[in-house]
Amino acid sequence: MSVGAAHIVAVIGMFFIATIFSVGDEIADSMPASVLMTLRFGAAALLFAPYILWRHGIRWPGLSGLWRYGLLSLLSTIFFWSMFEGLKYTDSLNTSAISTSIPGFTAIYGAILMRERLGRYRSAALLLGLLGTLWVIFRGDPERLFALELNKGDALFFGGCISMGLYAALIPKLHRGEPVAVMSFWIMVMVAAMFTTVANVEFADVAWGRIEDSVWGSLAWLAIGPTMLTFFMIQSTSLVIGATRVQSYSYLIPAFVLVFDWALGRGLPTAMTIPGIIVVLLATLVVQRGVLVEAGEPTPARI
Repeated sequence: MSVGAAHIVAVIGMFFIATIFSVGDEIADSMPASVLMTLRFGAAALLFAPYILWRHGIRWPGLSGLWRYGLLSLLSTIFFWSMFEGLKYTDSLNTSAISTSIPGFTAIYGAILMRERLGRYRSAALLLGLLGTLWVIFRGDPERLFALELNKGDALFFGGCISMGLYAALIPKLHRGEPVAVMSFWIMVMVAAMFTTVANVEFADVAWGRIEDSVWGSLAWLAIGPTMLTFFMIQSTSLVIGATRVQSYSYLIPAFVLVFDWALGRGLPTAMTIPGIIVVLLATLVVQRGVLVEAGEPTPARI
């Protein structure tokens, strides 16, 4: 994959990820978060398995693979559980705005683990992203900001973003040259297994006969688009252009969510929210300008 193609694929991946917030907001109350994620990741792994079998063969990853994939799976499990649990208490726009904190955590972890230099452009972008995120969360109200009036859902998901920042930074560190598709597959399998363990006692409490068809359709999309395809996209592009650069495109997610929410008939946000979204979009432009000025040419990975 070329560097230019990696940037395009990363944007498409973030577009898919943005659908999680709007779709997740629609179905978060239909069943426990752990059950939703078990079905989502289990279906994604099953759908991805034929490709892995055909292209690479399915082989037990061994102890080396188990601990690497297990660590990444644990961090991913924490993130997605906090997202769907948080959506019970907050809305899709808030969670999408909070998700823009991930590039900041990724950059910090990357500086520690990979010795990545932030540079002035990335530092400025991270600051802009933080300011824009805070503006959206607190609806441009300084009194709420200084009082730190975070609802339960916002606080829960913010903790999940800390976990995902570490996940993104660890991908290049824990990759051992195996095809990215194989790495993605085993992470999906392990995330599904972890959620199954958590959801074991909750499956019996779900009124399966009352689940609407729209919920099953939403779960099918979540398994295919933002899971099976996006895991592959994000991990492959992270190995080409770096985790910090890939995650910088998550600044686009709130704008995508606005479009999805409008399409779902939820209307548009208040006027006080718009400046924060504009600042978040500016952060994307700044960090990508930094890529052109400060970055070297990475080595492509095996897909």
